[in-house]
Amino acid sequence: MIQLDASGLPLAKITKCMGDPEADVENDVLKTEQELQVGHDSRGDVTILPTLVINNVQYRGKLERIAVLKAICAGFKESTEPPVCLNGDIETNECLRSNGGCWQDQKLNITACKDTFRGRLCVCPVVHGVRYQGDGYTSCQAVGPGRCAMDNGGCWSENRDGQTFSACSGSLLTGCRCPNGFHGDGYMCEDTDECKEKLACNCPECSCKNKWGGYDCKCKGNLLYIKGEDTCIAKNMSRSGWILMLLVLSCVAGAIAGYIFYKYRLRSYMDSEVMAIMSQYMPLDNNNHCTEIQQLRQDSTA
Repeated sequence: MIQLDASGLPLAKITKCMGDPEADVENDVLKTEQELQVGHDSRGDVTILPTLVINNVQYRGKLERIAVLKAICAGFKESTEPPVCLNGDIETNECLRSNGGCWQDQKLNITACKDTFRGRLCVCPVVHGVRYQGDGYTSCQAVGPGRCAMDNGGCWSENRDGQTFSACSGSLLTGCRCPNGFHGDGYMCEDTDECKEKLACNCPECSCKNKWGGYDCKCKGNLLYIKGEDTCIAKNMSRSGWILMLLVLSCVAGAIAGYIFYKYRLRSYMDSEVMAIMSQYMPLDNNNHCTEIQQLRQDSTA
């Protein structure tokens, strides 16, 4: 029995004509139609080619590998295309010529130029976890933790006589600041003459000598310079100084002794007095405890 559809056509023949759309096999009907398109006379052939749709737009170019790949890459948003779209066969790397007009650090070989299929973008990069910030065209500066490891964060730095000073501080996420002993904008720092500007070592007994990044202050005679107080004191304490120290130590020792007496003796006596008062109002297991209370009272009276 032959099954018919609503139009009266055999379903088996319709199914055979359509084939299985999920099967990866040739369709006999389409193959036959394509073979019949090829002419055998002097007239030109007419061939029906497959339709290519990219981003819901029909592609009307050549069905050639490079041409189709270019059309597919053009469908991506700029800077989101896959690496295959940046192949030299299908696009020109504009960063190779004058760095694309973007910022560049030739010392660290870092550039803000990012090649794309459509051209290039000037975007400050992220290098070894350190983020650069700027317009990407004229300036990019390292910011955040670890920035001082990248060319000293763009700040001033100098080494002299085995000493290195830097205007880049790890506690600051941005900017440059000259260290103590120097002055400037952080990108250029100069030594500060503390002696000439009377910034330190101003006591009458002091003798100041400037040095790179600091100063040396010495006291006359047998005196010792205290930098925090900017003053000179005697190295050997006088007799009155020793007496004062002994007095302070005696006060400390007396305070410690009083604390020990309160903690161990007076406190125990006070506890026993409280227990004695409580025993007058409620029965307590204090046969032995009463003896201890009496003993403490006798000792305190003595």
